[in-house]
Amino acid sequence: MFTHLGKTRTLSHNKKIASLLSFVAGIVNVAGFLSVQRLTTNVTGHFAYFVDEVLKLNFTESFVYFLYILFFFLGSFVSNILVEIVTRKNERLIHVIPTIIESVILFFIAYIGRKLIADNANLIAFSLLFAMGLQNSLVTRISNALVRTTHLTGLFTDLGIELSQLFFYKAKKQQEKLISTIKLRLRIITYFFIGGVFGGIFYTYFQLLVLIIPATLLIMGLFYDTIKFKLLNWKRKLDV
Repeated sequence: MFTHLGKTRTLSHNKKIASLLSFVAGIVNVAGFLSVQRLTTNVTGHFAYFVDEVLKLNFTESFVYFLYILFFFLGSFVSNILVEIVTRKNERLIHVIPTIIESVILFFIAYIGRKLIADNANLIAFSLLFAMGLQNSLVTRISNALVRTTHLTGLFTDLGIELSQLFFYKAKKQQEKLISTIKLRLRIITYFFIGGVFGGIFYTYFQLLVLIIPATLLIMGLFYDTIKFKLLNWKRKLDV
């Protein structure tokens, strides 16, 4: 799921990582919004509010929105710095450190988030935006920019373009490639929605503790390929 890169990466690998990370982002998106009434998986809305506060000369509030944007950017920046460093040693491990950092952040907010809501709500938003910046940068790099999972604006843009291209590209290979890509976009959108519904339902009962679920899923995702490889080897030995 994570470890395959470049020519070894298939559509199946992208489907798996898209399902996992979009589900994670859907939970974080809803849990973050319900807890602090802030978008915590993308910065498009924050940029609009930032400009609005600047025009109102409300520089204190505008600076907070600037920090939202900055933390998402820093997550992306740090993620790729780590990828570049690890690539020079072992390319197959580029996903490990960013994913662990993201998981730690989610566990951290899950356990102490309730104490932060009253007095340090922005710390929750900063942390989740940083985590989503990490995730979006990592999956973009791993999938060669085919998969993005933390927001849907670009996805719906790509989906609209690709659906329209079905009317014009009639060659069988072109149609097959378009249809497979469209299915991937729809998968991301669907799992983001499912994650959002799941997060909304369980936030009602557990508040920010619901973030334990995506944090745990990320850790499980790290070991997916290793466990799968061992199971296949075990099956081959039994068959022999």
